[in-house]
Amino acid sequence: MKTRNHGKACAFLLAALAIFTVSCASPQSLGSQDARNESSPEASESSGRTLPNRLGGSAPASELTEKYDSFAQAHDAFTTTLAREENDDYPIPEPPEGLFDLVSYPSKVGDLAAYVSSDPGDGQKHPMIIWVVGGWGNGIDDFPWCYPEWDNDQTGSALWQAGLLTMYPSFRGGSGNPGNYEALFGEVDDIVSAYEYAASLPYVDPQRIYLGGHSTGGTRALLASEYTDKFRAVFCFGAVDEIKYHNNSQFTFDTSIEDEYVMRSPIYWLDDVSSPTFLIEGSDGNSENLQRMLQATDNDKISGYVIEGADHFSVLAPLTRLVAQKILADTGAQPNISITQEELDAAMAQEPSVSLPAMTTRTLEEIGLSFSCPYLWDINTTEDSRLAVYSRYEDDNAWDMAVLYLSAYTPEGDDDLQNFADYLTQEGFDTREITVGGLPAIDGTATLQNDDGELFYQRYVSLQNKSTGVDFTFIVHESYLEDAEPVFQAIVDSIVLDPAQ
Repeated sequence: MKTRNHGKACAFLLAALAIFTVSCASPQSLGSQDARNESSPEASESSGRTLPNRLGGSAPASELTEKYDSFAQAHDAFTTTLAREENDDYPIPEPPEGLFDLVSYPSKVGDLAAYVSSDPGDGQKHPMIIWVVGGWGNGIDDFPWCYPEWDNDQTGSALWQAGLLTMYPSFRGGSGNPGNYEALFGEVDDIVSAYEYAASLPYVDPQRIYLGGHSTGGTRALLASEYTDKFRAVFCFGAVDEIKYHNNSQFTFDTSIEDEYVMRSPIYWLDDVSSPTFLIEGSDGNSENLQRMLQATDNDKISGYVIEGADHFSVLAPLTRLVAQKILADTGAQPNISITQEELDAAMAQEPSVSLPAMTTRTLEEIGLSFSCPYLWDINTTEDSRLAVYSRYEDDNAWDMAVLYLSAYTPEGDDDLQNFADYLTQEGFDTREITVGGLPAIDGTATLQNDDGELFYQRYVSLQNKSTGVDFTFIVHESYLEDAEPVFQAIVDSIVLDPAQ
């Protein structure tokens, strides 16, 4: 372990500023989900906002709707014909410990993987929502813990951030699961199987299991609501009425068979919805799809809302927060969720906000140090043996563009911290004495400029026990500071250095 050289440390940090914007790791594959890159089907104009759901219309007819009494009956009797067998074996990352568990749930094709909120450990039964992300993939990856962009938050993370238990299921053919992609057919059975698994958990209230999804996930959720009444309420963002509006290059079924489309298109089966089901879409998204569905049924279990000035993605961040609060307040014997246009408008008008990321504990046993950092941050060794801790992605946001440098040193005497505080003050840092994990520490902050004239916020926290000193150096471009500061503080608050060493 080295002694600390003040001048060398400062020179290193200035050099780090110059290379920071290219220092982050390349994003790993998002697996079969690829939900971040999902684009909306062709947008269309809408003439309304809140739409009535008793327009006295009629759904399109087919031989299947005439032959069977319900979607469930038709679905169970139908055998899909796949034109090609597709699946994937993308690996599933371990979830943040204590927040989610990686489990297997039984289905008609075998055991399927899912992320499920960990047991709160309070002996109570809690509500849970099953959230189906967008995109055509059937797997799961670390997507739920990525940065929730305010204008395109497909993560569903607002649900568990609000304290609502959440399940992210994978489906047949995805992430090494048995079976093949069936493009909205067998996946409906998998959602029902996910419900059965959730209902079996001792800490979940089986009478308060909800379902939600976005885009393709919203269409899957709507089909599941037509199939079963098990869900207490269902929330569908951006669902389509007929899947011919989707990108048909994703269809694995025999597209020459008309019944294959009917079995995957919600508009034919809307009268079978018996759980409160909410259809939500932006006026610049799939709003014509929503309008056609509301015109096709007088089912009063279905409510629909078109949000003016919003698109297929921008409704998600504010309105999943509203959905979470509605679910948490729905505590009666019977479902009692209602949504008004005024509530939607208020939610859409709220200021953008970003919660703390999912955190995980890192331990350096050789120096007796532990600390928490964002789950998506990896530890890498720099050329001069310091540790660099930063996101595995490099998207344009505070979580992915912030970086932590970590180094250990041998204190040079009882006045080492004070000497270093004096040095930082001379270098223009705002410096103060604090306590971190019960140990004395120095906390210095400054805004530094790199060779290109860009300004970077830097925070330097140094603490010592009897034999070891540790420096935490946080760096982020000043444009990301508002979102990054709470993350930095959460890391500082989590630091534990063994005082006995």
